[in-house]
Amino acid sequence: MVAGAVSVTLLLLAGRYGYHRDELYFLLCGRHLDWGYVDQGPLVPALARLLDTIAPGNLVVLRTPSALLAGAAVLLVAAIARELGAGRGGQIFAAVLAAFSGIVLAGGHLLSTTTVDLLAWLVAALCAVRLLRTGDSRWALGIGVALGVGMLNKLLPALLAVGLIAGISIAGPRRLLRDRWVLAAAGLAVLLAAPNLAWQATHGFPQLGVAASISDGDSSYSGRLDALILQFVIISPYAVPIWIAGLVALLRWPRWRAYRAVGWAWLVVVGIVLLAGGKGYYDAPLLLVLTAAGAVVTAGWASRGAVRLRWGLLALGAVPFLLPSVVLLLPVLPADRLPGFVLDVNYDAGETIGWPAFADSVAAVHRGLTPEERSRAVILTGNYGEAGALARYGPARDLPRAYSGHNSMVDFGRPPESADVVIVVGWERSDPLNAWFHGCAPAGRVDQRVEVDNDENGGPIFVCRELRRPWAQIWDTEVRHTG
Repeated sequence: MVAGAVSVTLLLLAGRYGYHRDELYFLLCGRHLDWGYVDQGPLVPALARLLDTIAPGNLVVLRTPSALLAGAAVLLVAAIARELGAGRGGQIFAAVLAAFSGIVLAGGHLLSTTTVDLLAWLVAALCAVRLLRTGDSRWALGIGVALGVGMLNKLLPALLAVGLIAGISIAGPRRLLRDRWVLAAAGLAVLLAAPNLAWQATHGFPQLGVAASISDGDSSYSGRLDALILQFVIISPYAVPIWIAGLVALLRWPRWRAYRAVGWAWLVVVGIVLLAGGKGYYDAPLLLVLTAAGAVVTAGWASRGAVRLRWGLLALGAVPFLLPSVVLLLPVLPADRLPGFVLDVNYDAGETIGWPAFADSVAAVHRGLTPEERSRAVILTGNYGEAGALARYGPARDLPRAYSGHNSMVDFGRPPESADVVIVVGWERSDPLNAWFHGCAPAGRVDQRVEVDNDENGGPIFVCRELRRPWAQIWDTEVRHTG
């Protein structure tokens, strides 16, 4: 019931605001299907292409899989709580905590690699908990399938594998490390992930370059301090004492001795994320597992003594913490009057607003060129979202093709050598562009016609002329960038 309510709510809100920059990028990647990309595997781009073929331009259809996966994630968290011994009340409590969590609501609203990643981790975690409870190592095959399919989306499930192996090495049972079913599961995971792994290997593992950029803080939700802070808000502040109680119980309770590897797995994974400077939501699926464990502990406490009073306190405390999550993480407020505090909490909300107006701003600059200049003009964008927006909305505005050196966009083609008039958007200053062009002049600004502080609104648009060197000489070495 809780899971169904989550999916229905997400579907009802799926058409509000507009495309997220990542969704626009997935649609472009879907036009260039491959077994891998600089920053992801083939799964979501292929899904984006399929959905956009079925219903072109339909946001609700594009986001339906994520809404359904979010509901499935809620079910999995409740199932993990049941495996740990939760009764009906504990399972519902775990489901409610998951339903209002930031990782489920925000990820479930958008077509996102994060939502697919969340499901893969939770399926693997459920199989791991069941394996540890029953001692039946055949459940390792479920872990292998989940991790292998997950690595067709992103390589992050390998981090979960490292965490589980480390947890078992620390807390046992160590016999699993040489169990034939576990070894078979490892082989199955590698086999399923092989197409993406092979693509990464033949292209020099570009995801490592993206990871380095993230570590340097060149991306949203990155940086060690931000990653640490996110641990305490990504499920919800309300859930923090609950998942901490779950972690302590997993590590200390004698009756949960069999599950200690799961607690250690999160400690190892979050340690790697913080040390490596990864994004703070990478370990969020395991935080949901800790939350499920904490729900068992909390429900047990609430079922003793003054039962009504204790459950009443839990319900009363949830109101000021959980309900605001809907306002902060879902598009329930008018896009043209979106308060700044929403963007302070949910950066991605701003990246779903104003893309058609962004294309209008670029089109106004394009119309200002002479007819002869328009005939040989192209557009260069700073990031893949801007290129994706112009690919989606540009044809209706008679715009030329937009190119970008950002992540896999650089491999989708470079401008023709005859293109020496370039409309450039996504750079705050023209200084870096002067290394590529003899002259760049401001020609306009992005006006998204709403008061929203996102990465594009108010940014300058330049017109640059006369390349200093051919595109072939600068494209891969200077224009290419990751993050």
